[in-house]
Amino acid sequence: MGTNYKHLSMEERTMIQLGLEQGCTLRAIALSVQRLPSTISRELKRNGWTNPATEPRRRGRPRVAGGYRATVAQARASELAATPRCPSRLAMDGPLWPLVEDLLRTRHSPEQIAGILRRMHPDEPTLQVSHETIYTAIYVMPRGALRSELIACLRQSRKSRRPRARGEDRRGTIPDMTSIHDRPAEIEERRVPGHWEGDLIKGARNASAIGTLVERTSLFVTLARMENASAEAAVTGFCSVLNRIDAQRRLSVTYDQGREMAQHARLTELTQVRVYFADPHSPWQRGINENTNGLLRQYFPKGTDLSGFSQDELDAVAWQLNTRPRKSLDWLCPAEVFMPESFNFNQHYHQLVALRS
Repeated sequence: MGTNYKHLSMEERTMIQLGLEQGCTLRAIALSVQRLPSTISRELKRNGWTNPATEPRRRGRPRVAGGYRATVAQARASELAATPRCPSRLAMDGPLWPLVEDLLRTRHSPEQIAGILRRMHPDEPTLQVSHETIYTAIYVMPRGALRSELIACLRQSRKSRRPRARGEDRRGTIPDMTSIHDRPAEIEERRVPGHWEGDLIKGARNASAIGTLVERTSLFVTLARMENASAEAAVTGFCSVLNRIDAQRRLSVTYDQGREMAQHARLTELTQVRVYFADPHSPWQRGINENTNGLLRQYFPKGTDLSGFSQDELDAVAWQLNTRPRKSLDWLCPAEVFMPESFNFNQHYHQLVALRS
């Protein structure tokens, strides 16, 4: 007999009925269907069976097998299996669904939403759900406009859940590079803020680009508008956003070996930010930035012309990412960690709830 319990099948219930009609004991029936005797006993009690040996004598024809019928038992089991034992916490007419739907539409992931609910209602388990519950609620919805809209809000917008695939990064060569292996230990340990990872996300036909910078300690994101993917545009774009940040919070940038960083010495001269370069074909050395670029593709899908986005629009997208709780920060927001004096989590999310009501 297996260790993992499975519900009784129609064939097994039929064998139980035949065994009862032949006067077999419960242990003999259990052996014939390779089940525990307790399983057979519970099945019979659930379906109104009584032991003829202990049942008081009655006039007339005795009931066959105590009245157990395999077809009736199977129908009852199927009906009960389709009926939840308790109402779903994410029922559409419940208190949680409106907030969950709003957060999905603002591109929060199900895991982030689960973290938000835990922080908003730490002492009320009934107002918390797991990220798996949220995924299930989305994918079991009947096909229609609402289901399609919510799936489109997920990171990869898959019609069904499956592992994501990654492609290879293209690398170039840069003169006078300082290798990532020459970075100070404090950068690798991520204990001191002010050290960033950078990259470009490119638009249709690689004709447009947006610069991305992620602070390694807080995961704070900054986006830079660029005219194109050239080295000149990269210096101009990165300088414009780096110089908005306090000098003590912009100490270094770790970049890949893309040709847009050919003028890294000029970038250092204009911003005082040291530039380190990762090894070729080693995206894991800048894993924080790689992950962030994946999140940004929700806002800037591949094949999109990125030249039409203003710096204000890019700042708004970055702020959405910076005010989302992150699992690696123990569900703090990047803005809380990077600029604690300016961002209040409770105020931000309770304002969001107030806007709905």
